[in-house]
Amino acid sequence: MKSTVETLSPTRVRLAIEVPFVELEPSLRKAYREIGQQVQVPGFRKGKVPAAVIDQRVGRGTVLNEAVQEAIPQNILAAVREHDLKTLGRPEVEITEFNDGDSLNFTAEVDVRPEITLPDPATIEVTVDELQIDDSEIDEQVKSLRERFATLKTVERAAQEGDYVQIDLNATVDGEDVPGGSASNISHEVGSKQLLPGLDEAVVGLSAGESTSFTTQLVGGDFAGRDAEVAVTVRTVKEKELPELNDEFAQMASEFDTIEELRGDLRERVTRGKRVEQIYAARDKALEQMVAAAEVPAPEGIVREEVESRKQAMVDQLERIGASLEEYLAAEEKTEEQIDAELTEAATEGVKVQLLLDTLADAEDVQVSDDEFGHEIVHRAQRAGMAPQQYYDQLVRSGAAGAVFGDVRRGKALASVMERIKIKDSAGNEVTLDALRAESEAEHQHDHEH
Repeated sequence: MKSTVETLSPTRVRLAIEVPFVELEPSLRKAYREIGQQVQVPGFRKGKVPAAVIDQRVGRGTVLNEAVQEAIPQNILAAVREHDLKTLGRPEVEITEFNDGDSLNFTAEVDVRPEITLPDPATIEVTVDELQIDDSEIDEQVKSLRERFATLKTVERAAQEGDYVQIDLNATVDGEDVPGGSASNISHEVGSKQLLPGLDEAVVGLSAGESTSFTTQLVGGDFAGRDAEVAVTVRTVKEKELPELNDEFAQMASEFDTIEELRGDLRERVTRGKRVEQIYAARDKALEQMVAAAEVPAPEGIVREEVESRKQAMVDQLERIGASLEEYLAAEEKTEEQIDAELTEAATEGVKVQLLLDTLADAEDVQVSDDEFGHEIVHRAQRAGMAPQQYYDQLVRSGAAGAVFGDVRRGKALASVMERIKIKDSAGNEVTLDALRAESEAEHQHDHEH
């Protein structure tokens, strides 16, 4: 095999590869073997059909094509090694010349990792917002805790916003019952807009035993897009009673004896959360500065693949909640071109950051231990609700284990950057990584407990 490499841009090359016919013969023999296993010819045992008979039956061209399809990736790999290229993504192949008995000539265009001159992380300085906690934020935390311990009490009055009602529903279109359009004794929070549009307004003012009807547009089923008449009957009205805010509540809702201790703990949690937010903001700013300083280019092919994958993930997520991309675009008042532009911008930044961190990991010879890789697999498996081994097997089958390994390695490179950059808040105070370590230890502890 002979190959030459032509640089098309800092992130893309074209390989021109020539493979003498004699080097195609192992692939050709394999193609005959595999096709011979698939064809049945009377008088010959399976797998024992001579080449001449296969040529007659399926055509020499089919066999040559099979051999070429196998030989191309092998020869691209050999050329990549020969020229010491760090390739990214899938190559685009074009066969320029090939005749039976002659050499195979083809080109392969592929994205490559650009040469990046890294800035010294110690020269990077970022400023984040000052950490400020208002009493109202703690009040909000206490309020949501009280909501969790609220009780429902039946009342002899008309329903109002915030009440819980038990209701019966029945939907009809032109007097005909809607399939699946009736429900009995369902609980609904008035004003939550969780069920049908128009229901909350219809229920307000109704007491137990009273009925009314309202019109709503159906979104699914046989009558989608049609107006339905919905009859609603209120069975019971219950109001939410919040527990009194005293030491007794603190003992019931937490491990603390007094409301002041409980508020103190909530303040600590909010503070920790905000410190972690500060660190994440610093991380994003530091990466932005380093990418700009290193003038990292983004390989177009990789960005394109990343956009396709993000868009597909978005469509899958919408389908899971029973929506389509068209409905999402209508709700967001955006065109598909705008979404594509947003995805391209985000993917471009993401790819640049990955390239920067890969270069940094290489420069600092970052290694990933089996333990670190295993911990990440366990963590991801938990998030996906799967057993770690099952999750790992699925990764290997889909060829994505290498990508996870790369993520862990980049994560370690990023951690080393964060240790060296200077972070200050807008008031000039130094910000340290202690909050992130505390959070990470808590997470580690959580993983062990589960």
